[in-house]
Amino acid sequence: MTKGKGFTHLHVHTEYSMLDGAARLDDLFEACHANGMDSL
Repeated sequence: MTKGKGFTHLHVHTEYSMLDGAARLDDLFEACHANGMDSL
């Protein structure tokens, strides 16, 4: 399987999650792009 292909995060906490927010959107999108992920 190619890196990042065939895997989609179905549960992600972002800066907009009131209690569990951890990931900033810009950082999250950059990491996904760097890992070849095409969905989140």
